[in-house]
Formats: sequence, structure tokens, C-alpha cells
Amino acid sequence: MKKTVRIIGVPMDLGQARRGVDMGPSALRYAGLDDRLRRLGYVVEDFGNINFPVRDTLPLEGGLAFLPAIVEACQTIYNVGQQAIADDCFPIFLGGDHSIALGTVGGVTHDQETVGVIWVDAHADFNTPETSPSGNIHGMPLAALMGLGASDMVNLGRPGPKLVSQNVMLIGIRDLDAEERVTLKKSGAGVYTMSEIDTRGMATVTAEALRRLSHCTRLHISFDMDSLDPTEAPGVGTPVPGGLSYREAHLFMEMMADSGLVKSVDMVEINPILDKRNQTAKVALELIASLLGQSIL
Repeated sequence: MKKTVRIIGVPMDLGQARRGVDMGPSALRYAGLDDRLRRLGYVVEDFGNINFPVRDTLPLEGGLAFLPAIVEACQTIYNVGQQAIADDCFPIFLGGDHSIALGTVGGVTHDQETVGVIWVDAHADFNTPETSPSGNIHGMPLAALMGLGASDMVNLGRPGPKLVSQNVMLIGIRDLDAEERVTLKKSGAGVYTMSEIDTRGMATVTAEALRRLSHCTRLHISFDMDSLDPTEAPGVGTPVPGGLSYREAHLFMEMMADSGLVKSVDMVEINPILDKRNQTAKVALELIASLLGQSIL
């Protein structure tokens, strides 16, 4: 029986100050996501987009003032993600900014299986309202998923943390705030910075991360496109030089596919306004294809 992939558009731009990531799901669909997945042999269900408040109808100050709207929307995402896993589908969440992970990760871990999460990002997203210099919520979801920060985020979907440190690996990290660095170190999560990838190589780092998550029954990948170098993926809201190369990102996805453990994925922070001829969405599409089994031979 063919595996079913469920595409879920999450056009949320409330977690950050820069506009445009709400168009990310459209950019990925325009790049040909549906057709590529069908050619890989999947049954494709496109659930359309989850509805969000129009940003211009919300408080002008943004930041934490958007928290009630984000929590309400992420509860819907949570329910949709939970249902996708229950239906034995492979959900692909198309962001939107990374605050959508409050709902996606919560939802796909709802059944309380031991789910590992690999957070591929230039940033750790490990701030809390007290430590964040900007107050932007897209810099807080991983901390909240591990029980730190505003109670509305921590308890979204079900009470308490959704992840424990031994089930979390971060890859590609290269831009941390001062207090965030301290909190992340204390958390006990596995962290592979770009310096470590440069020194040890992506294959070694990925293999080690998989070994450290070998106790997990399945994996979720939360992939921020700013993990790639801006020369590869210019259409992101918070670009940081010195990121993953095209081949490093594909190697990671290919090794994840070979593991057979990945059952869900986020692809977030594509900003078509800042992109060049939809380059970033096209790269994201190729990475999803690699994760879902596209190979050279």
C-alpha cells in the first residue's frame, strides 16, 4: 500500500517582525510539491491552509501581544497534527514562521510515544519572554516545548512539556542570544553547532545524532530554511552567514530517509518577498524530496 503524505499549510507570520513568511506555503506549492511527491510514489492529501487572524487586525506592537492569537492558531495545528499521526499519514507542515512548532511538535507527540525531534536551524529558538531581546515568539518555541516560558505556550494542547532533553538534537546552530546560550546549555539537549559540522563533517554529526536518538520510536524534523547559508537560501527572514551548504543539507535529509524513522516534518521560514525567483522554496522542495526517498541511484 502506498504511504499517504498530508500537506498542511500553516501561513503564520505572527511570530516575528518581518513580514512575508505567510506566503511560504504558496511558494512551496507553486514550486511543484504535490507533483514531486506523487512522482515519488506517495498518495498526496493537501489539507489546504489553516486559517489565521489577519496580522493588521491585531495589536500594532506585535511581539508578545500576538501570543493569544498564536496560541489559538497553534491549538488548531496541534489537533491537525495529532489526527495525521492517528490516520497513519506523514504530515508535512509548510510554514510560516517557526512558532508553528508549538502546534506541530505538540500534535505529533500527542500519543506519548517516544518521539525524537531534530531541530535544524541557525537559531536555537530557546528564548523565553524573560530572556528574549526582541520579544518575537518565533525565537521561543523549542524552549516552550521543553517546559520553559509562558504557561500558555508550555501547556498548549496538553499540560506540561512535550519534549525531554534526551529526545532533542539541534543541528546547524550559529546565532544565539546571551541568556539563551546559558538556558540551552542547562537544558541538556544535544547541540551541534556549525563549527562542529565544519570540524567533524555532516555525515559524522548526523550519524551521531541518530545514535543518540536510537531509543525513539520515530522522529520529527523541524527544519528552518535559515539553517542553510544565505547564498543557498536567500529568501528567509533572519539570514545568518556561514550556514549549511546545499549538499550538507541534502546529505542530512538522505541519511534521515535511510534511517526509516522520520514520520513528520516542518519546513519553515521561507519568505518569498526576500527570495530570488523562488529559489529558497525550490531548495526546500528538493530537501523534502530527499527526506521522502528521492535518491541519485
